[in-house]
Amino acid sequence: MVRAAGSEQVLGVFPPKPNAIEELFGTPKVVIGVIHLPPLPGSPHYEGVSLDEISVFAIEEARAYLEGGCHGLIVENHWDIPFLKPGEHGYETAAAMAVVTDRVRHALLENAGGRLGVSVLSNAAECSIASAWSGGAGFVRVNQWANAYVANEGIIEGQSAHATRYRSRIGAGPVKVFADVHVKHGSHSIVADRTLAEQTEDAEFFGADVLIATGSRTGDAAALDEVEGIAANTTLPVVIGSGITAANVGGLLPACDGVIVASSVKENGRWWGRVDTAKVRELTAAAVKAGVVLP
Repeated sequence: MVRAAGSEQVLGVFPPKPNAIEELFGTPKVVIGVIHLPPLPGSPHYEGVSLDEISVFAIEEARAYLEGGCHGLIVENHWDIPFLKPGEHGYETAAAMAVVTDRVRHALLENAGGRLGVSVLSNAAECSIASAWSGGAGFVRVNQWANAYVANEGIIEGQSAHATRYRSRIGAGPVKVFADVHVKHGSHSIVADRTLAEQTEDAEFFGADVLIATGSRTGDAAALDEVEGIAANTTLPVVIGSGITAANVGGLLPACDGVIVASSVKENGRWWGRVDTAKVRELTAAAVKAGVVLP
Protein backbone atom coordinates (compact mmCIF):
# COMPACT_ATOMS: atom_id res chain seq x y z
CA MET A 1 0.00 0.00 0.00
CA VAL A 2 1.23 3.49 -0.76
CA ARG A 3 0.43 5.66 2.23
CA ALA A 4 0.84 9.38 2.76
CA ALA A 5 2.88 10.49 5.75
CA GLY A 6 2.99 14.25 5.40
CA SER A 7 4.81 14.78 2.12
CA GLU A 8 6.48 11.36 2.23
CA GLN A 9 5.25 8.20 0.52
CA VAL A 10 5.89 4.89 2.26
CA LEU A 11 5.74 1.78 0.09
CA GLY A 12 4.32 -1.22 1.93
CA VAL A 13 3.11 -4.67 0.95
CA PHE A 14 -0.09 -3.61 -0.83
CA PRO A 15 -0.26 -1.90 -4.21
CA PRO A 16 -1.99 1.49 -4.39
CA LYS A 17 -5.73 1.34 -5.05
CA PRO A 18 -7.45 2.91 -8.03
CA ASN A 19 -9.47 6.01 -7.15
CA ALA A 20 -12.85 4.60 -6.05
CA ILE A 21 -14.68 7.88 -6.67
CA GLU A 22 -13.59 7.92 -10.30
CA GLU A 23 -14.30 4.18 -10.67
CA LEU A 24 -17.85 4.47 -9.32
CA PHE A 25 -18.92 7.85 -10.66
CA GLY A 26 -16.63 8.54 -13.62
CA THR A 27 -15.63 11.96 -12.27
CA PRO A 28 -13.11 13.17 -9.66
CA LYS A 29 -15.50 15.25 -7.47
CA VAL A 30 -19.01 14.18 -6.54
CA VAL A 31 -22.21 15.20 -4.78
CA ILE A 32 -24.07 12.23 -3.25
CA GLY A 33 -27.61 12.43 -1.83
CA VAL A 34 -28.94 10.30 1.03
CA ILE A 35 -32.38 8.67 0.88
CA HIS A 36 -33.68 8.41 4.45
CA LEU A 37 -36.13 5.52 4.26
CA PRO A 38 -39.34 5.31 6.31
CA PRO A 39 -39.36 2.73 9.14
CA LEU A 40 -38.63 -0.77 7.82
CA PRO A 41 -40.06 -4.12 8.96
CA GLY A 42 -38.69 -5.04 12.37
CA SER A 43 -38.09 -1.48 13.58
CA PRO A 44 -40.06 0.13 16.46
CA HIS A 45 -41.86 2.69 14.26
CA TYR A 46 -42.83 0.28 11.48
CA GLU A 47 -46.61 0.21 10.95
CA GLY A 48 -47.07 -2.38 8.24
CA VAL A 49 -46.34 -0.18 5.22
CA SER A 50 -45.60 -2.37 2.21
CA LEU A 51 -42.20 -2.46 0.54
CA ASP A 52 -43.98 -1.33 -2.62
CA GLU A 53 -44.96 1.93 -0.88
CA ILE A 54 -41.53 2.34 0.70
CA SER A 55 -39.91 1.79 -2.69
CA VAL A 56 -42.12 4.44 -4.31
CA PHE A 57 -40.99 6.89 -1.62
CA ALA A 58 -37.34 5.99 -2.19
CA ILE A 59 -37.62 6.38 -5.96
CA GLU A 60 -39.27 9.80 -5.57
CA GLU A 61 -36.48 10.96 -3.24
CA ALA A 62 -33.83 9.53 -5.57
CA ARG A 63 -35.34 11.27 -8.59
CA ALA A 64 -35.34 14.62 -6.74
CA TYR A 65 -31.63 14.25 -5.97
CA LEU A 66 -30.68 13.17 -9.49
CA GLU A 67 -32.77 15.83 -11.21
CA GLY A 68 -31.06 18.35 -8.94
CA GLY A 69 -27.64 17.30 -10.22
CA CYS A 70 -26.37 14.70 -7.73
CA HIS A 71 -23.97 12.08 -9.07
CA GLY A 72 -25.15 9.26 -6.83
CA LEU A 73 -27.26 8.12 -3.90
CA ILE A 74 -27.07 6.29 -0.58
CA VAL A 75 -30.07 4.28 0.66
CA GLU A 76 -30.19 4.48 4.46
CA ASN A 77 -32.52 3.11 7.17
CA HIS A 78 -32.46 6.33 9.18
CA TRP A 79 -36.00 5.90 10.53
CA ASP A 80 -35.14 2.58 12.21
CA ILE A 81 -34.43 4.47 15.43
CA PRO A 82 -33.22 3.67 18.04
CA PHE A 83 -30.47 1.89 16.10
CA LEU A 84 -29.18 -1.58 16.80
CA LYS A 85 -25.50 -2.41 17.15
CA PRO A 86 -23.68 -4.36 14.41
CA GLY A 87 -24.64 -8.03 14.34
CA GLU A 88 -28.05 -7.43 15.93
CA HIS A 89 -30.04 -6.66 12.76
CA GLY A 90 -32.62 -9.17 11.63
CA TYR A 91 -32.84 -10.83 8.23
CA GLU A 92 -35.81 -8.57 7.50
CA THR A 93 -33.59 -5.48 7.53
CA ALA A 94 -31.13 -6.84 4.98
CA ALA A 95 -34.00 -8.11 2.83
CA ALA A 96 -35.90 -4.81 2.88
CA MET A 97 -32.80 -2.75 2.17
CA ALA A 98 -31.85 -5.01 -0.74
CA VAL A 99 -35.35 -4.86 -2.26
CA VAL A 100 -35.60 -1.07 -2.04
CA THR A 101 -32.05 -0.60 -3.33
CA ASP A 102 -32.73 -2.87 -6.29
CA ARG A 103 -35.93 -1.02 -7.16
CA VAL A 104 -34.21 2.38 -7.03
CA ARG A 105 -31.44 1.02 -9.24
CA HIS A 106 -33.85 -0.40 -11.82
CA ALA A 107 -35.98 2.73 -11.84
CA LEU A 108 -33.19 5.29 -12.18
CA LEU A 109 -29.69 3.80 -12.31
CA GLU A 110 -29.99 0.43 -14.04
CA ASN A 111 -26.92 1.02 -16.17
CA ALA A 112 -24.89 2.66 -13.41
CA GLY A 113 -25.49 0.71 -10.20
CA GLY A 114 -22.08 1.74 -8.95
CA ARG A 115 -23.48 5.19 -8.27
CA LEU A 116 -25.76 3.69 -5.62
CA GLY A 117 -24.72 2.92 -2.06
CA VAL A 118 -26.19 1.39 1.12
CA SER A 119 -25.86 2.39 4.78
CA VAL A 120 -27.47 0.25 7.49
CA LEU A 121 -27.36 2.00 10.86
CA SER A 122 -25.71 1.74 13.17
CA ASN A 123 -22.41 0.62 11.67
CA ALA A 124 -23.88 -2.62 10.33
CA ALA A 125 -21.15 -3.33 7.80
CA GLU A 126 -22.05 -6.94 7.01
CA CYS A 127 -25.76 -6.18 6.69
CA SER A 128 -24.92 -3.23 4.42
CA ILE A 129 -22.68 -5.38 2.22
CA ALA A 130 -25.35 -8.09 1.95
CA SER A 131 -27.97 -5.50 0.97
CA ALA A 132 -25.69 -3.72 -1.49
CA TRP A 133 -24.53 -6.90 -3.22
CA SER A 134 -28.07 -8.28 -3.45
CA GLY A 135 -29.49 -4.92 -4.57
CA GLY A 136 -26.85 -4.21 -7.19
CA ALA A 137 -25.25 -1.25 -5.40
CA GLY A 138 -21.59 -0.34 -5.75
CA PHE A 139 -20.60 0.79 -2.26
CA VAL A 140 -21.49 0.91 1.44
CA ARG A 141 -20.96 3.50 4.14
CA VAL A 142 -19.55 2.17 7.41
CA ASN A 143 -19.40 4.59 10.33
CA GLN A 144 -16.64 2.87 12.31
CA TRP A 145 -14.30 0.78 10.16
CA ALA A 146 -11.33 0.70 12.54
CA ASN A 147 -10.83 1.38 16.27
CA ALA A 148 -13.80 2.10 18.58
CA TYR A 149 -15.98 4.81 20.08
CA VAL A 150 -18.94 5.29 22.42
CA ALA A 151 -22.32 6.12 20.86
CA ASN A 152 -26.00 6.08 21.82
CA GLU A 153 -25.96 2.35 21.07
CA GLY A 154 -23.04 1.65 23.43
CA ILE A 155 -19.47 0.76 22.56
CA ILE A 156 -19.11 0.55 18.78
CA GLU A 157 -16.12 -1.40 17.50
CA GLY A 158 -14.49 -1.28 14.09
CA GLN A 159 -16.05 -3.70 11.62
CA SER A 160 -13.25 -4.16 9.10
CA ALA A 161 -12.06 -7.61 10.21
CA HIS A 162 -15.48 -9.25 10.02
CA ALA A 163 -16.79 -7.22 7.09
CA THR A 164 -13.87 -7.88 4.75
CA ARG A 165 -14.09 -11.61 5.43
CA TYR A 166 -17.86 -11.60 4.93
CA ARG A 167 -17.51 -9.64 1.68
CA SER A 168 -15.00 -12.18 0.41
CA ARG A 169 -17.13 -15.14 1.54
CA ILE A 170 -20.20 -14.04 -0.45
CA GLY A 171 -18.20 -12.94 -3.50
CA ALA A 172 -19.00 -9.24 -3.04
CA GLY A 173 -15.46 -8.01 -3.66
CA PRO A 174 -16.54 -5.23 -6.06
CA VAL A 175 -18.50 -3.46 -3.28
CA LYS A 176 -16.42 -0.48 -2.12
CA VAL A 177 -16.27 0.78 1.48
CA PHE A 178 -16.77 4.45 2.39
CA ALA A 179 -15.48 4.65 5.98
CA ASP A 180 -15.86 7.49 8.47
CA VAL A 181 -12.90 8.85 10.41
CA HIS A 182 -13.94 10.44 13.74
CA VAL A 183 -17.55 9.55 13.00
CA LYS A 184 -20.37 11.83 14.22
CA HIS A 185 -22.76 10.96 17.09
CA GLY A 186 -20.15 9.60 19.45
CA SER A 187 -17.27 10.10 21.87
CA HIS A 188 -13.81 9.04 20.79
CA SER A 189 -12.27 9.02 24.26
CA ILE A 190 -11.51 5.29 23.93
CA VAL A 191 -8.91 6.04 21.27
CA ALA A 192 -8.08 9.63 22.22
CA ASP A 193 -4.43 8.65 22.49
CA ARG A 194 -4.40 8.06 18.72
CA THR A 195 -4.05 11.13 16.55
CA LEU A 196 -6.26 12.00 13.60
CA ALA A 197 -3.38 11.02 11.34
CA GLU A 198 -3.06 7.60 12.99
CA GLN A 199 -6.80 6.91 12.83
CA THR A 200 -6.86 7.95 9.19
CA GLU A 201 -4.00 5.59 8.41
CA ASP A 202 -5.76 2.79 10.32
CA ALA A 203 -8.88 3.08 8.17
CA GLU A 204 -6.85 2.91 4.99
CA PHE A 205 -4.62 0.08 6.19
CA PHE A 206 -7.70 -1.99 7.08
CA GLY A 207 -9.04 -1.80 3.54
CA ALA A 208 -11.35 1.21 3.20
CA ASP A 209 -11.72 2.68 -0.29
CA VAL A 210 -12.97 6.20 0.52
CA LEU A 211 -12.68 8.12 3.80
CA ILE A 212 -15.40 10.37 5.24
CA ALA A 213 -15.02 13.46 7.43
CA THR A 214 -18.03 14.59 9.50
CA GLY A 215 -19.16 17.09 12.09
CA SER A 216 -20.36 16.05 15.54
CA ARG A 217 -23.90 15.10 14.45
CA THR A 218 -26.25 14.92 11.47
CA GLY A 219 -26.43 18.37 9.89
CA ASP A 220 -23.19 19.67 11.47
CA ALA A 221 -20.43 20.58 9.04
CA ALA A 222 -16.98 19.05 9.30
CA ALA A 223 -14.25 21.51 10.24
CA LEU A 224 -11.92 22.40 7.40
CA ASP A 225 -8.84 21.43 9.42
CA GLU A 226 -10.38 18.00 10.07
CA VAL A 227 -10.92 17.45 6.35
CA GLU A 228 -7.42 18.66 5.51
CA GLY A 229 -5.94 16.53 8.28
CA ILE A 230 -7.55 13.38 6.92
CA ALA A 231 -6.61 14.18 3.32
CA ALA A 232 -2.98 14.83 4.28
CA ASN A 233 -2.59 11.35 5.74
CA THR A 234 -4.18 9.10 3.14
CA THR A 235 -3.85 8.21 -0.52
CA LEU A 236 -7.60 7.52 -0.66
CA PRO A 237 -10.32 9.94 -1.79
CA VAL A 238 -11.92 11.95 1.03
CA VAL A 239 -15.54 13.11 1.11
CA ILE A 240 -17.45 15.16 3.67
CA GLY A 241 -20.40 13.33 5.19
CA SER A 242 -22.43 15.91 7.12
CA GLY A 243 -23.41 19.55 7.30
CA ILE A 244 -23.00 20.46 3.64
CA THR A 245 -25.05 23.46 2.49
CA ALA A 246 -25.19 25.66 -0.58
CA ALA A 247 -23.41 28.32 1.49
CA ASN A 248 -20.40 26.25 2.60
CA VAL A 249 -19.89 23.68 -0.17
CA GLY A 250 -17.77 26.04 -2.25
CA GLY A 251 -15.32 26.56 0.58
CA LEU A 252 -15.03 22.88 1.49
CA LEU A 253 -14.92 21.11 -1.88
CA PRO A 254 -11.39 22.27 -2.80
CA ALA A 255 -10.11 20.31 0.23
CA CYS A 256 -11.80 17.01 -0.66
CA ASP A 257 -13.16 14.77 -3.41
CA GLY A 258 -16.87 15.07 -2.76
CA VAL A 259 -19.75 15.66 -0.38
CA ILE A 260 -22.70 13.68 0.97
CA VAL A 261 -25.84 15.80 1.37
CA ALA A 262 -29.29 15.42 2.91
CA SER A 263 -30.63 17.71 5.66
CA SER A 264 -29.92 21.06 4.01
CA VAL A 265 -31.74 20.07 0.81
CA LYS A 266 -34.88 18.86 2.57
CA GLU A 267 -38.02 21.00 2.44
CA ASN A 268 -37.90 21.58 6.21
CA GLY A 269 -34.11 21.60 6.50
CA ARG A 270 -34.14 18.45 8.69
CA TRP A 271 -33.23 14.88 7.86
CA TRP A 272 -36.84 13.68 8.20
CA GLY A 273 -38.17 16.05 5.51
CA ARG A 274 -38.69 15.43 1.81
CA VAL A 275 -36.00 16.28 -0.73
CA ASP A 276 -36.52 19.64 -2.47
CA THR A 277 -35.12 19.53 -6.02
CA ALA A 278 -34.75 23.32 -6.11
CA LYS A 279 -32.54 23.21 -3.00
CA VAL A 280 -30.48 20.41 -4.53
CA ARG A 281 -29.98 22.51 -7.67
CA GLU A 282 -28.89 25.48 -5.57
CA LEU A 283 -26.29 23.32 -3.81
CA THR A 284 -24.98 21.66 -6.98
CA ALA A 285 -24.74 25.05 -8.69
CA ALA A 286 -22.47 26.19 -5.86
CA ALA A 287 -20.50 22.95 -6.19
CA VAL A 288 -19.96 23.60 -9.89
CA LYS A 289 -18.25 26.90 -9.04
CA ALA A 290 -15.87 24.85 -6.86
CA GLY A 291 -14.93 22.51 -9.71
CA VAL A 292 -17.62 19.82 -9.74
CA VAL A 293 -18.76 18.63 -13.17
CA LEU A 294 -22.44 17.65 -13.05
CA PRO A 295 -23.53 14.32 -14.61
